[in-house]
Amino acid sequence: MVAQLQPKASPHQPPAPQLNDKPPIRNYWPYYQRQSISLTILAQILATTVLGGSLLITGIGTDRLEFWLIIMAALVASSLINIFIMLLIVAPFRDVLTAITRMAGEPTDEALPNPNARNYEKHGFGTLLQYLYALPSATHSDSNEAQSVERFEAALRRIRGGIAILDESGQLLYATDGVPQTIDSDGNAHLELVFDSRETISEWLASVAQHEVHADRIWLRVPDKLVGEENRRIYNISASYEQGSSAPLTLLFFDNSDYYQPEDDQLDFIAFAAHELRGPVTVIRGYLDVFAQEIAGQPGQQETELLLSRLIVSANRLGNYISNILNVSRYDRRHLQVHLSEQSLAAIYDSIRDDMSLRASSQNRKLSVNIPPDLPTVAADPNTLSEVFANLIDNAIKYSHEGGTVTISANEDRGMVRVDVIDRGIGMPKNVMRNLFHKFYRSHRSRETVAGTGIGLYITKAIIESHGGTIEVQSEEGKGTTFRFTVPIYATVADQLAARDDGSLGLITNPQATISNHAKYRG
Repeated sequence: MVAQLQPKASPHQPPAPQLNDKPPIRNYWPYYQRQSISLTILAQILATTVLGGSLLITGIGTDRLEFWLIIMAALVASSLINIFIMLLIVAPFRDVLTAITRMAGEPTDEALPNPNARNYEKHGFGTLLQYLYALPSATHSDSNEAQSVERFEAALRRIRGGIAILDESGQLLYATDGVPQTIDSDGNAHLELVFDSRETISEWLASVAQHEVHADRIWLRVPDKLVGEENRRIYNISASYEQGSSAPLTLLFFDNSDYYQPEDDQLDFIAFAAHELRGPVTVIRGYLDVFAQEIAGQPGQQETELLLSRLIVSANRLGNYISNILNVSRYDRRHLQVHLSEQSLAAIYDSIRDDMSLRASSQNRKLSVNIPPDLPTVAADPNTLSEVFANLIDNAIKYSHEGGTVTISANEDRGMVRVDVIDRGIGMPKNVMRNLFHKFYRSHRSRETVAGTGIGLYITKAIIESHGGTIEVQSEEGKGTTFRFTVPIYATVADQLAARDDGSLGLITNPQATISNHAKYRG
């Protein structure tokens, strides 16, 4: 459903007259000038005749020279004076006609009047001329506007994307062909977009409409369909909001499917491979654990133990990568299931404590963990939440300095349990933090120095928000980074969970659901 652009006349502008087969405007001033002079001379002849009659009454006859001299002098003098006065009086009219003649596109020998002339500055005639010059050409205004609309629409057709206009309530007013749309049962058009864990356009509009006069926002990598569906397109979207405007929210859609889709296709292949690798990697990890237990404490096996510990760390990290890839693949298809139940946060961390300690020691880092066992129980899925711990701690280990300490702490905070993962490493600039939770995003510096997939933080954010929590990052270059996430205390959501048969809050398992973005990026 595409709204068509139509040229519209200004409410202050009358329809352009049809000038074909009509006398040109430029002919009117010479005609008007001749008529005015002729009438002025005729008036003076009549006045002179009256003067002659008066002279005859006074006794000065026509046979006297004085009579004719008086008559001729009076006629010539009064005619010249009146013609001069007449020309001064009608000069503004001449200037107006000259301006209109030029606006009509007709040639004229008259100089275009200057609205800034000194004699026009004392009154409003200069303003009148400026207004005339500001008006569009009467002859060409309609054709020029139609040509402009035609050029604009031709340009829109060439853009890989489109333009949409929404009103204050989010209702779609106008959209070009390149904008993804769907029509509901009532015949109303709506944007067809799939947001992951980010604030949707409607949510953002509702927020800024209450607090802002003008606001801008950019969304990257927004698809119109789930991964695997036919004819899927992926857009970057730029939004501009102006309160009280005739077009309150303008959206520019840039179709970057050719850039983004290959990455999703590659992820599909990698997910298939990861699924096949998961079994063998699990077997390898099992044998490594058994071997490590067999040689533990035996004399002369220190080098073997060190080698095994590094192999175990690598195998566990590979297993973590596989889990992230599979979870992202499920999440993009809305197949990732999170089953929340009453859990101890300390117990969840204890399930990966040894692995995290081994990862830290193998890279000469230290872990400082402070998760009180008496914290209130939380509503959590232990499998996915342990992946959150692993992703954030592994991230902190990689970006901290040699010999540094990574601190993990947890505290109760207003109905939630807040977890901080802190490193004193290299930190991040603000422009990196803005994109940190986007899929496949990695800064240029991290690509060159640190191994990774670019999906760990993406799935971490999705998991935390599926728990009904939030995640944010604070960082300063050269001073380190803090990742902070929250999960709800079980008692605060127990009734909601009891009302659901699958023990889930339903934020991810529902194919139609979108996850609100509560993330904060603070420098």
